[in-house]
Amino acid sequence: MGEQFHMFKKIMIVDDDPDILIYLRTVFERQHYEVLTVDSGNDCIRELERGFKGIVLMDLIMPFMDGWETLREMVKKGLTKDVVISIITANQTPNQQEMKEFHKYIHNFIPKPFDLERLISEIHSITTSKKIN
Repeated sequence: MGEQFHMFKKIMIVDDDPDILIYLRTVFERQHYEVLTVDSGNDCIRELERGFKGIVLMDLIMPFMDGWETLREMVKKGLTKDVVISIITANQTPNQQEMKEFHKYIHNFIPKPFDLERLISEIHSITTSKKIN
């Protein structure tokens, strides 16, 4: 299955809620994913600059640098290559302006509270399709 498949067995979870980070780390490690957790958009950018490639599972509502600002910075710095971005958020209806601006970078939008089986299925579909932005 090669390097490309292995790349998408990596997930970076970006959320300011430590309980979500711990919970999702546990869930995806049990699914045999390599999991990196960060609690801010700034840390997400830093990890991408260090060379992270894989799935970015990102919350939109975070202090200091929210998910939209993080996406904007990722695009500006050219950090969307070799990553698949999935959004998880408690905001049930995404801002239409931002969705229009970033639709080509976002693989899917999963509202919180999320159905765990659906979330696992969505992530699994990314790893099997090996979609690259």
